[in-house]
Amino acid sequence: MFRRHTAVAAGSLAIAALVATVAPAGASTNETAVARAMTAHQEGAAPVPAALLPALRRDLGLTPQAAATRLAGEARAAATQEALKRTLGDRWAGAWLSDSDTTLTVATTDPAAARTIVAGGGRARVVRNSLAALDRAKATLDRAARTATPKNTPLWYVDQAANTVVVQSTDTERTKDFLARSGVDHVLVRVVRASDAPRPLADLRGGDAYFINSAARCSIGFPVTQNGQPGFVSAGHCGQAGSSAAAPDGTSIGTFQGSTFPGNDYSWVQADSSWTAQPQVNNYAGGTVTVSGSAVAPIGSSVCRSGSTTGWHCGRVREFNATVNYAQGSVFGLTRTSVCAEPGDSGGSFISGNQAQGVTSGGSGNCTVGGTTYFQPVNPILQAYGLTLATG
Repeated sequence: MFRRHTAVAAGSLAIAALVATVAPAGASTNETAVARAMTAHQEGAAPVPAALLPALRRDLGLTPQAAATRLAGEARAAATQEALKRTLGDRWAGAWLSDSDTTLTVATTDPAAARTIVAGGGRARVVRNSLAALDRAKATLDRAARTATPKNTPLWYVDQAANTVVVQSTDTERTKDFLARSGVDHVLVRVVRASDAPRPLADLRGGDAYFINSAARCSIGFPVTQNGQPGFVSAGHCGQAGSSAAAPDGTSIGTFQGSTFPGNDYSWVQADSSWTAQPQVNNYAGGTVTVSGSAVAPIGSSVCRSGSTTGWHCGRVREFNATVNYAQGSVFGLTRTSVCAEPGDSGGSFISGNQAQGVTSGGSGNCTVGGTTYFQPVNPILQAYGLTLATG
């Protein structure tokens, strides 16, 4: 598999914040709807996969008890995020978790929404810009990158906690020129120094190795089905439509049916009927983690990656919707994490608790000194190809 990493110096903006800590009496209709959604989630919450605990202790310093508590809190936060996002609508400005607790901080442009946020289990913060406004600013940069990949500007993403679009640069003057030509509102953008540049590194269970055209090696993302036919999703840079995929022992798995890179970084392989799409991810400790769904983990959540080079490593979700400008072209809509990875891990599984998150794209660093890795979210891949995630 291939993969990419990028270290980012993230600056924070001074934001006027309203932090509400006490739930008010008398719930509104919106608050009741959010509470109902949360209750339904908690009643159906799945047990924490024990296979996650050793790596969370190694990589995040969490004891088994603390890890179990953290994962349960993150699952509740994911449900809080979805419920409040629907309720707030265009007043939504993002949400994230801190490293120290699992109370979801929810940003809004409307001070009056603080009551609803607190009633829904969140911590309110009032900010200037809606997430939709920041996403539009980032989309402006993305459109400019589709015309010509900008040099010396390896990455940009929406930093929800800072309420800005962060643009990395190795040459400030060239980056400013690109921003001016893009037409983006400079008030919504913060330029930070990039320490290095991401790159693709080339080298039916999530995380297992497979070979493309008997040459390059990648990792399986998540097993899927399409009209009952088994297969798996992986990174787009791993292979093109028509490329062959084989197991490490040379046994044929199947053929790439679709692949997109750059622009996106995803693909899917249709497997021969002799294969079974198992709802499992290899934890490289003699066990597996069962995939139960694909609910999006909030920013700040713990997330673990499985790949055929470095095995199982964990970190945290840092930002959504990052644009990474590889030498081969720009890739949009990636999620930035603090997980390490190395060549051959590309395409492999990112999972939070028992929820599939995405497939490894690329980054910087390695699993000796640490690094930053980006993943392509899994839900857009499933939608693009009409696939059904294997769950259990």
